[in-house]
Amino acid sequence: MFDINKIRSDFPILSRKVNGQPLVYLDNAATSQTPNQVINVITDYYTRLNSNIHRGVHKLSQEATEAYEGARKKIQQHFNAAHTHEIIFTAGTTESINLIASGYSSILKKGDELVISALEHHSNIVPWQMLCEKTGAELKVIPMTQKGTLDINILDSIISNKTRLVFVNHVSNALGTVNPIKEIIAKAHNVKAEVLIDGAQACPHIKADLQSLDVDYYVTSAHKLCGPTGVGMLYGKEALLNKLPPYQGGGEMIATVTFEKTTYADLPHKFEAGTPNISGGIAFGAALDYMNDIGFEAISAYEAELLDYATTALKELPGLKIYGEAPEKTAVISFNIEGIHPYDIGSILDQMGIAVRTGHHCAQPIMDYFEISGTIRASFSFYNTREEVDRLVEGLRKAMKMLQ
Repeated sequence: MFDINKIRSDFPILSRKVNGQPLVYLDNAATSQTPNQVINVITDYYTRLNSNIHRGVHKLSQEATEAYEGARKKIQQHFNAAHTHEIIFTAGTTESINLIASGYSSILKKGDELVISALEHHSNIVPWQMLCEKTGAELKVIPMTQKGTLDINILDSIISNKTRLVFVNHVSNALGTVNPIKEIIAKAHNVKAEVLIDGAQACPHIKADLQSLDVDYYVTSAHKLCGPTGVGMLYGKEALLNKLPPYQGGGEMIATVTFEKTTYADLPHKFEAGTPNISGGIAFGAALDYMNDIGFEAISAYEAELLDYATTALKELPGLKIYGEAPEKTAVISFNIEGIHPYDIGSILDQMGIAVRTGHHCAQPIMDYFEISGTIRASFSFYNTREEVDRLVEGLRKAMKMLQ
């Protein structure tokens, strides 16, 4: 039973007021809110378990280690990875991507080709540009269409025997487009290329099955999934992770150290130098527990209804244009109102307690394609309501009267 009132009561921030108005939080694509069930786990760590992990023989260290490694197991099971040691804790999606880019800097050579899509977040563009500058590899781009989808029809002409790596987001953060990643992965594997999927925007809405997808690398951040900031996941196939060098040097990631030579620890510790975000990792597992208790099928169905309702309501506003109308998309609506700058709309909505995102959403090539400076982005989660959509529409009407 999807009980929206019970769910909303789990999120303390949803009961606060902003500028004297009840908060309407529609910036979920940037970061989701955190329920008491996750906040309590963080509090419990610092009040009952606070200790470093893996190295201690005392009780606190053992209990903290058990909780942290238990969270890794939850993540492995949630995403259906083959092995727990294929799950690497990172600071988030950006660090996960940079870890892989760093590893391939010693593998790629001049003449190799990397493929990204036109729908990528900057964190899935810039590291690969930097990698190409270091190695002499060439970056190629899968183009997009006016609907905000990828032009998959020409993918076969872009991926070739020179392609070594393909990078695509599962869902566009700017438009909500769900990309056909299974087809892309299969085509890449046909030419023996490896694939990294940026799952940051998909994971709050879609439960990815990594073995079914046969993806080589998959990355995400806990703060998109009702978890804390500063922690995320890199999944990689065991054989591929084993061939990559460590990303950082330090404690924990070593097997032996002498002044003559250092040998590295086995997975996953080879990539986890230093003291990690222990409470964050444990809370990541708790956030997945929370969302799985609600059920991703129920979440998806509810958000789809909310997206349809919001899309219909917004289209009734004069001069409003929606960017990104893919047949399959998550609960994100990116739009502009003719003659009004997105920032001005966002600022007025904020005075009414309505939080939306304005700008290029770290996806400037998408904005360049549409020949705009940015958009207003309303992104919904399973704890949002139709009443909040109505507040958004009412707020936009007031803003338009003030600014036109």
